Amino acid sequence: MIKTFIILAALLSGEAKEKYNVSIEESSVEWTGRKVTGQHNGVITLKGGRLEMEDGQLVGGIFTIDMTTIQNKDLSDEMKGKLEGHLKSSDFFGVEKYPTATFVITKAVPQGPGKYKIIGNITIKENTEEIQFNADVNEKDGKIMATADITIDRSKFDVRYGSGSFFDNLGDKTIYDDFDLSVSLVASK
Repeated sequence: MIKTFIILAALLSGEAKEKYNVSIEESSVEWTGRKVTGQHNGVITLKGGRLEMEDGQLVGGIFTIDMTTIQNKDLSDEMKGKLEGHLKSSDFFGVEKYPTATFVITKAVPQGPGKYKIIGNITIKENTEEIQFNADVNEKDGKIMATADITIDRSKFDVRYGSGSFFDNLGDKTIYDDFDLSVSLVASK
């Protein structure tokens, strides 16, 4: 009877979940932003995170992104520095005031072996929005590997610079609201 109570209490408190800490060194987040005349791409670093598994299924997770690490990969020298500085400025992500962004998985809906529809809340510049995307999540040699391609509408997070949604007559200076993240996570106990 006491053992049953302890197991039931563990299940109710979430202790049955296995927590896998994300390896910052083995994981990557690549970004792509587009404008009328082309695109730019780069990387940004995770500050920390974990995936939560239960009975071999993804059930949750939380991630913190270090916004101060935004890097451009398609430019060099002075142009690279200018773009990175502009992305970190208050025109875009205001990293001095908002050094991190977070994502919390609120629901992971299985879509077949190793495939999930992820529903969660992302917070950028203190604005939180629900997003949904598909992810592949597999376990191998005691590690969880997860990949996802995510599209985010920056205008929902008060990132308005060059947005045709807020400014008229931008012409070829328009920067599209959607930007893409390609995420690859490696996590272990």
